[in-house]
Amino acid sequence: MSTDPSSVLLDVSRNGVAVVTLNRPDKRNAFDELLIAGLADTFETLKGADHVRVVFLRGAGQTFCAGADIDWMRRAAELTELGNETDALTLARMLQHLHELPQLTVALVHGAAMGGGAGLVAACDVAVAVKSTKFAFSEVKLGLTPATISPYVVEAIGPRWAKALFATAEAFDAAFAEKIGLVQYAVEDAEGLDQMMLHLTDLALAAAPGAVKDAKALVRYVAGHKIDDNLAKETARRIAARRGSDEGKEGLAAFLEKRKPEWNS
Repeated sequence: MSTDPSSVLLDVSRNGVAVVTLNRPDKRNAFDELLIAGLADTFETLKGADHVRVVFLRGAGQTFCAGADIDWMRRAAELTELGNETDALTLARMLQHLHELPQLTVALVHGAAMGGGAGLVAACDVAVAVKSTKFAFSEVKLGLTPATISPYVVEAIGPRWAKALFATAEAFDAAFAEKIGLVQYAVEDAEGLDQMMLHLTDLALAAAPGAVKDAKALVRYVAGHKIDDNLAKETARRIAARRGSDEGKEGLAAFLEKRKPEWNS
């Protein structure tokens, strides 16, 4: 299936692999109102798609995402403060929809990921980038700040590096992005992206979908709490619930019987 209008494409295979493509190659896949709305609608659709096991996000053409479209920025400059807040909230909520997807989410990055494009990378669970990819949070050069993407970037790379890169707008490559945690895998070329896509698909299909969802929620919960007796009790409660779940029982049975579990058969 695919979305319409064509600024965002969605393809889902029969085995539950979804590919979301930013499809404004002539504009280097830069954000405007239609692209943001299309991504938000697509992520909302995927949220309820129980048969989807992994979501890949990529850009058509030579660039993953160049950030904000100049014409969109020009229109925003003419809005009132309230109008600008409403406009920015659509981007913030789109990123939130991506971040909250229950499936494994993977950004496949090439060319450049600037500003909001780097925010998309940070909002995914995993990022794979071609080594020559350029990244930057260049908003301060325009008298702005990367506010809407900041929760996901800070979560991905920590406050120290976020502050440094937000305040300086320094550009960096995929090797540096891998070093600071914005990217998990840096590859040589487009073929490397395709190979990692296959590898991560295999990993996603071997994992129980409910467990993947709960594992993502577990990280978000633990990251926001100090290590104490209350946290110990909560983590014990969560693993007990998983052990008693249908997936937990099936996973153990499959292991003992030396067969694949039903979600990977």
